[in-house]
Amino acid sequence: MPAPTYSLRPSPSRKPSLDGGPMQQLRNAQTVNMSAELFEKLFLARNDAAYPPPPTHWADDDLKSIRSQGAPAADWRKGLGNPTPIALVGIVISLTPLSCSLMGLLGAGGNGAAGVATYYFFGGLLLIIASMLEWLLGNTFPSVVFAAYGAFFFSFGGTLTPSFAAFASYAPAGADPAAGLTSQGFNASFGWILIWMCVLSVMFFICSLRTNAVLVVIFFSLIGVFGTLGGAYFLLAANFDRNGGTAETLVKAGGVCGFVASMATWWFLLSTLLETVDFPIRLPLGDLSGWMAPGSRRPAVIV
Repeated sequence: MPAPTYSLRPSPSRKPSLDGGPMQQLRNAQTVNMSAELFEKLFLARNDAAYPPPPTHWADDDLKSIRSQGAPAADWRKGLGNPTPIALVGIVISLTPLSCSLMGLLGAGGNGAAGVATYYFFGGLLLIIASMLEWLLGNTFPSVVFAAYGAFFFSFGGTLTPSFAAFASYAPAGADPAAGLTSQGFNASFGWILIWMCVLSVMFFICSLRTNAVLVVIFFSLIGVFGTLGGAYFLLAANFDRNGGTAETLVKAGGVCGFVASMATWWFLLSTLLETVDFPIRLPLGDLSGWMAPGSRRPAVIV
């Protein structure tokens, strides 16, 4: 017995109850006109939750889920990579050698002047690029962090570049431009830059308490870096010859803090890279998102 067939066309043997009326016109219609908005809702709409943004360690899972489900234009982000490793590479390749120079390991010295190009192209350029990419992905905190430290590395490299005349402007007229490095004005002015970078790092440290333990270690160590180096430059500004020994000790202490921060950043970088290739081994970062409830779930405390 042949299988029955079905057709969506009106059967000629069955007369419509309302000949020539609206029902017959609807039955004979070949196309249906609709607006572009209605067509998009019916055939092109997709669930944004199925296309979450690239993974990042800078926000807890709850906040990422809320952001991905609530952003109507989240689809275009599904094909983008995670820019965080780009910034981490810039940090480790610029901060680690600088820390070794500040500590004077194996004869290194000169406050890292040999790495000027590294500060420009690794510490500055890569961090600024990663900052813009994080901003496009809607990750405000890492975008601000990368922009701040990227701008600092650009500024630090410019200070060490003779053509910028950062220290030559403080040298006596007709003297060697390097004489400005020993002047009170240069050391005190540069010390203030480091101190306010220390204050900014304190703010980042407070915010990192909602992220993971590795970031907490990094920002806490950077507080030590900028604090000790700022103190060293203020001592040199007070009396360059008499306080030279104490300032050198503070510079080495800053190098130790920088080395701790760079090692934590190396760990962070390896953990992120292993995750990008779906490696079977994962390095823990110490998630702290559950340690402090987000402010969106309870009334914020106004100080």
